[in-house]
Amino acid sequence: MEKINSLQNVHVKAWKKLQTKKGRKQQGMYLLDGWHLVNEAVKAHIPVKTLLITEKQLATDPDLTKFPALIEISEEVAAHISATVTPQGVFALVVLPAAEDDELAKLDLTRPWLLLDNVQDPGNIGTMVRTADAAGFAGVAFGQGTVDVHQPKVERAMQGSQFHLHLISTDLTTLVERLHADNVPVYGSELNPEAVQYQDVDAPAAFGLVMGNEGNGMSKTLLAQTDQNLYIPIKGRAESLNVAVAAGILMFGLYH
Repeated sequence: MEKINSLQNVHVKAWKKLQTKKGRKQQGMYLLDGWHLVNEAVKAHIPVKTLLITEKQLATDPDLTKFPALIEISEEVAAHISATVTPQGVFALVVLPAAEDDELAKLDLTRPWLLLDNVQDPGNIGTMVRTADAAGFAGVAFGQGTVDVHQPKVERAMQGSQFHLHLISTDLTTLVERLHADNVPVYGSELNPEAVQYQDVDAPAAFGLVMGNEGNGMSKTLLAQTDQNLYIPIKGRAESLNVAVAAGILMFGLYH
């Protein structure tokens, strides 16, 4: 088994770059950090290229030595490549899924899709992906301006739900056109005079739900493409809801 202790090691420098979108794209890999995400990936048969683990963590599960590609790393290396303050000392190098030219043509349109339009907060994204998983959605589309799906904070916030449903990064305008081509309605979530209460909508089994930017809402282009624009009635004095909270209410409220 290979052991790496130095921060100057060429592999360590490459792993550190996986914290950036550019580094992930160049290497064709991303990094999972922590036992929970690594275990969820293995259970979902995600192609793990290499397992990185500290001596301390390896001692808790000696059977890991049977893993075909295992590298023991020092605590210093673990702290260096992790995006967390207190890393657990176990990581998985995972191959980025290859982009398919006809990806949109192969979408599962028997269930709903959540569309994220320029959503910036990793915690909000993770919560929405987990909620989409819990609500039984087919997948989540990351639109332009939305934080990268494999950004470390996003990966952690999704808590393994990223392996339970289909995640794509795509142009949402094109995706909406694809949904409309199959007579799948698309609902917006912008509070404006044309919006209707979500409880008054009888949504079909398959639909698209667009959630917009935390501060600015949906883009005008996407808003113009929606079939209906929905709002959640607020009974108290709060001006608005957090985007992830609103998404949860709408997902469970629309999909029965």
